[in-house]
Amino acid sequence: MTPDGERKTLVLTGASRGIGHATVKRFSADGWRVITCSRQPFSDKCPWPSGPEDHIQVDLSDPENLGVAVAEIRKRLEDGGSRLHALVNNAGISPKNENGDRLNSLTTPMHLWRTVFQVNFFAPILLARGLFDELARARGAVVNVTSIAGIRVHPFAGTAYATSKAALASLTREMAADFGQHGIRVNAISPGEIDTSILSPGTEEMIGDIPLRRLGTPLEVAETIFFLCNAPSSYVTGAEVHVNGGQHV
Repeated sequence: MTPDGERKTLVLTGASRGIGHATVKRFSADGWRVITCSRQPFSDKCPWPSGPEDHIQVDLSDPENLGVAVAEIRKRLEDGGSRLHALVNNAGISPKNENGDRLNSLTTPMHLWRTVFQVNFFAPILLARGLFDELARARGAVVNVTSIAGIRVHPFAGTAYATSKAALASLTREMAADFGQHGIRVNAISPGEIDTSILSPGTEEMIGDIPLRRLGTPLEVAETIFFLCNAPSSYVTGAEVHVNGGQHV
């Protein structure tokens, strides 16, 4: 709750699995209302209250559909008399070739470049701009989820994914400068190898290169997101927090 008794509200993209699931559970446990957004319809396997009433099915690769989703989010906030205290841009895609291998800068088709950048880079700024008034009224926070692939060549992440995440890190700094004067903080988290159900084969072999010698957990990422959306981080903006066990050093 806010000091005046208002229930806080989070909008989260990419909520259907992994880090998204853990983030919903973490914020819900603290009493937040969570409006989830994903390509999939609401599943009864999703472990949070409100469920379908606070879920929006949206294809972030479709700018027109994204615009419809922004209008729907604003309507639900207005109907509930809610301000928007946090926006977490967690959704991301990294297409592979027909054999499941990464697509590099020579082999990525141009249409995939456009799709990846639409989802990973343009959707976050379009959502933040579309929900700017709601964020400003709450002096809210934006968290963009980047990746360790944005700062080094990764054996599994494709070139389009990596460069889109590097661009998103730069965008986070620009947003922090532009949104800050309106009371909105903008930060990023950069996960490394996180133990989820969608791990690429061979990830375990990378543990030897991680100083902490283990994979991260979705909850550890969710806790960092939670920190960046709450009062203990009230003077933190424009940062990219590495959640990777020291893999970036």
